[in-house]
Amino acid sequence: MAPSGTQRGFDLHTHSVFSDGTTRPAEIAREASRLGLAGFALTDHDTVDGWDEARLAAREHGIEFVPGIEITTKHAGRSRHLLGYGIDAAAGELFEALAEVRTARRTRAREMVRRVSIDYAITWETVVGDEDVRTVGRPHIADALVAAGYFDDRSSAFEQVLHPGSPYYLGTHAIETVDAIRMVRAAGGVAVLAHPAAFRQRRPSSPDELRALAAAGLWGVELHHPENRMDWLPPLEAAAAELGLAATGSSDYHGVGKPNRLGERTTDPAVVARLRDLVVVPR
Repeated sequence: MAPSGTQRGFDLHTHSVFSDGTTRPAEIAREASRLGLAGFALTDHDTVDGWDEARLAAREHGIEFVPGIEITTKHAGRSRHLLGYGIDAAAGELFEALAEVRTARRTRAREMVRRVSIDYAITWETVVGDEDVRTVGRPHIADALVAAGYFDDRSSAFEQVLHPGSPYYLGTHAIETVDAIRMVRAAGGVAVLAHPAAFRQRRPSSPDELRALAAAGLWGVELHHPENRMDWLPPLEAAAAELGLAATGSSDYHGVGKPNRLGERTTDPAVVARLRDLVVVPR
């Protein structure tokens, strides 16, 4: 799990232009190969539209592709992101729920753009550009603010304009985490809790939360993530070991949208082999 691209590990959390990343899936595959990774997962927010491109590019570059998705969920009223791997893209219930999430995200984004545009000269067109089919969220608004010259990067835009306490902020619809875990499993996949100790959260996921989610069928937890706070991790590591949850590692790569570097956290190939044995979708 070392933060090195030289080991033949897997980066199981990346984003492309199909959600809020800045690179195409093929570019991620090419860079993963250059770094010496064994493979990667594409986990765009609430969509699998980039899978075909990612799978083809991975084959061309001689690395493995793990089909994934990052699902917008909430548990006990708190935002939680769930990674689903190996799901069947034809699974009805899950993708009907995801369609509702994407619609809600777009409605929310439009309203946030309206609010922001009162004080900053951006428009819906400058936010979505020519790729109107993408899952739209706050990162796209941040990019428009950066492009307009108001901020140097996404992080600054989030800190000053798009944070939850901002008058421009608006909450969004999310699937209950327990329900999302059930739907991922019903779709033939496995569910992993994303960045449970990320510094941007007011507080980390708790051991009790892990126990509740494990009882619902959670398979793993993303303990190795560049945004996890080291001082928050020990109780989660102990709970994950107690519950038999797999520990995964990922960069949460977004291209130039975040400072996270592809392959800076990785998952052991043995863990990925266990994952492969459980899911129905081929590489």
